[in-house]
Amino acid sequence: MEEPTAYAHHHQPGLPVRSGIPEHGRIPKYYAVKARISGLLDELDELGEGRPLPTERDLAERYEVSRETVRQALRELLLEGRLRRSGRGTVAAGPKLEQPLSLASYTEGVRRQGRTPGRHLIGLERFACPAAVAPGIGAEPGEAVWHLERVLLADEERVGLESTYLRVARAPRLDVDFQPDSSFYGYLHDSLGISFGDADEKIETVLATPREALLIGTPPALPMLLIHRFSRDRDGGPLERVRSLYRGDRFSFTTHLRPE
Repeated sequence: MEEPTAYAHHHQPGLPVRSGIPEHGRIPKYYAVKARISGLLDELDELGEGRPLPTERDLAERYEVSRETVRQALRELLLEGRLRRSGRGTVAAGPKLEQPLSLASYTEGVRRQGRTPGRHLIGLERFACPAAVAPGIGAEPGEAVWHLERVLLADEERVGLESTYLRVARAPRLDVDFQPDSSFYGYLHDSLGISFGDADEKIETVLATPREALLIGTPPALPMLLIHRFSRDRDGGPLERVRSLYRGDRFSFTTHLRPE
């Protein structure tokens, strides 16, 4: 019987097996630098989010590599959310926001992690419902619908973009009574007595459009997590259609699975 692989004894669940090193043992130089910077980031995280990283020049001298090799390592760490830009420098980003895949609102999910949720209104429009949108919200084509678009904030940091469609008949005074920086689900429940029953969601990875990247404040090349949600009320009737775009470097999603 073969001896168990040595690395299995110290492998940490959740991390890449063998730290991402192929069986032949050859790894790109930038990846080795990335691994060493990751260790440095672990130390910075213990000191607190926002701690500055040494400059590219300092890192290149420390690890005896070119600045371009350092840049490639830093680019990957930025995309993974371990780093973020701050002014002209780079700092430790801290842990990602964990958002539950549930009918809880964005507000509740962010508050549970000790962060302050917020929203910035982009627009609230009323228009005739397109045929493609109608089935998801229980509307007739041409019926009046609302479109609510808001930038999602966490501690004033822009982290996503949310687009919601709802029949005007469901919330006739939405443009008058609703506070755009508050929870939409809270408004429906507390002011209109509408409770959510269940929902269908689809998650995919996308790149933001130039407009979306500008609104969220990210490079167009940054991967995004896109969630399509179709919600129903307690009676099973279609209620809303939501398109939520989250920064892939700042969000992860969790869920609890049960056997069917």
